[in-house]
Amino acid sequence: MLNKTKILLAYILTALLLLILFVYSVNTGSLKISPVQLFKGLFIAYDKDVATVYDLRFPRIFIAMLGGAAIAVSGVLLQAVMKNPLADPGIIGISSGASFVSVIVTAFFPLLYKLTPLFACVGGCVACALVYFLSWKSGLSPIRLILVGVAINSMFTGLMSAFNSGTGSTYSGAASIVNANITQKTWDDFKILVCYTAVGLLFSLIVTKYCDLLSLEDKTVRSLGMNVTVVRLIISVIACLLSSVSTAVIGVISFLGLIVPHIARLLVGSNHKVLMPYTMILGAFIFLLADTVGRTICYPYEINAATVMSVIGGPFFIFLLRRSDKHNG
Repeated sequence: MLNKTKILLAYILTALLLLILFVYSVNTGSLKISPVQLFKGLFIAYDKDVATVYDLRFPRIFIAMLGGAAIAVSGVLLQAVMKNPLADPGIIGISSGASFVSVIVTAFFPLLYKLTPLFACVGGCVACALVYFLSWKSGLSPIRLILVGVAINSMFTGLMSAFNSGTGSTYSGAASIVNANITQKTWDDFKILVCYTAVGLLFSLIVTKYCDLLSLEDKTVRSLGMNVTVVRLIISVIACLLSSVSTAVIGVISFLGLIVPHIARLLVGSNHKVLMPYTMILGAFIFLLADTVGRTICYPYEINAATVMSVIGGPFFIFLLRRSDKHNG
């Protein structure tokens, strides 16, 4: 059991690192501004350079932080519901299901653009239901769950790629969802993201005590007067909402919902009341870091954050899979 001092220190250090990374990300590119100049340009007097940074870099940075927080929390919720430390919305097909629906809506019903996250949530929930249904065989096996999830993910990813290739990539909005590109995101995209994810993040904080109870045996939980099936369904919907909305705006990001919860548990423990808010901060930091690394590693060219997360997350996933294999005999 971690003591309160260590937990508080983890919160403070992570928040401080996020602030430093934010300032660095603002200055990543051809246009450089000092923190003092940034403050004056934002709150005191108009500054042309600050206005340019505000319109071009700020939406991308805030979307990266908010999307990272949402996907990371979605991973925590799915791992609690499925009792599977390898669960991640990008790996088990939820994100790709949401992305596929987002691509269809963006391409054929552009007038419904602001409602795309809701349609994406439906796609994510359908993908999640398919994973549950196809992997159920006298209970949920952690390995079977992952294998079925990977298959569902591959199916939806293939459908998206086929659609993108078949249309000649002429639908720029749809192509950006397929390729998980946040380069050209605007304040309108951020407003859409924040409207939906704020609700999901708030509900994720409300259900923390139920996430703790789900770590117990189902018989024990039922003896406490709780309907396990209903609780699992509610938490699954919240997880799908967070991952699907993020996917609709920034595209499919795999491994973020896997890596962040594991690091967070090492630093602050498994109590979801403490783990959930810390995961939000750490998720924002990790994804903004991935985006910033992608912008700087081969400047003036860019590597999208999804690619950076895949390079890091692939070996991490293999390591966790091998460790899980040993624990399960």
